[in-house]
Amino acid sequence: MTPQSADFSAWYNEVVVKAELVDRGPARGTMVIRPYGYRIWELLQAELDQRIKSTGHHNAYFPLLIPESYLRREAEHVEGFSPELAAVTHAGGKALDEPLVVRPTSETVIGEMMAKWISSHRDLPLLLNQWANVVRWELRPRMFLRTSEFLWQEGHTAHADAANAMDETMLALDIYTEVAREIAAIPVVAGEKTPGERFAGAVRTFTIEAMMRDGRALQAGTAHYMGENVARAFAIRYATESGELAYAHTTSWGMSTRMLGGVIMTHGDDRGLVLPPRLAPHQVVIVPIGRGEQGDRARWAAQELSDRLRAAAVRAHVDDRTEHSPGI
Repeated sequence: MTPQSADFSAWYNEVVVKAELVDRGPARGTMVIRPYGYRIWELLQAELDQRIKSTGHHNAYFPLLIPESYLRREAEHVEGFSPELAAVTHAGGKALDEPLVVRPTSETVIGEMMAKWISSHRDLPLLLNQWANVVRWELRPRMFLRTSEFLWQEGHTAHADAANAMDETMLALDIYTEVAREIAAIPVVAGEKTPGERFAGAVRTFTIEAMMRDGRALQAGTAHYMGENVARAFAIRYATESGELAYAHTTSWGMSTRMLGGVIMTHGDDRGLVLPPRLAPHQVVIVPIGRGEQGDRARWAAQELSDRLRAAAVRAHVDDRTEHSPGI
């Protein structure tokens, strides 16, 4: 394996393949997440999902295909995402009257729904989260870090005023910081992006940044205060207690499978993949050694130990492959 000091990028590319985390997909820039890699994502997802739900958010699901006109309603969205957009122009053998964009994010379609669901101050706050895939056409794809399609969660919320929306934005940032530090064992710095680095359409953007072993920072989670921008584009208005109409203040925030790339680059070494215990699919690996009757007894004992560990909520795995020579 290529040492990190010789070529960190080559080391990373070798690790994700040799550890059987991913394979290249048939379409340019896509990846197939293999079972072991997906299990790491499931463990991270479960921790993050529990924290999101415990703060009053509810999971929902919104369409993959978004009418192009939805994005054009908010000009900043089109400007921010147009180089990365993938669109469906034909279906059923015919050209569509309007192209359908494969979601790069869901502010627009969720904004359309929020406008239908919110009419009074009693409907606020509206706290939604979605686990989904998104597509952003990448010119220089890299497994987990930048692929044309990736998995993530995206939180979208609506609030009565700026103060409550900012509290929500910082709550999301705190959740990401906790998951990164306590679950992924990645030290991160939380802070605000400059105006030139803000998410398209956002008033303020906050991120957690982690330093990788190659000395580069990785943006590992983002939280955006959108102000009234999305609300004005999609007429998300509510009746105040005095009966006047006001625009809601919205937020959006997300963490993706890029975090798995961060885990690999933070903990891996020249021997390959290293995982923090809370994200390791196998926390304990038991290798029975022996031949004949002795080997049978060793495998039985290994399985019994594995069962006891699993009963104690330890993810144990018995590696009894016969094609390898254990202990050498």
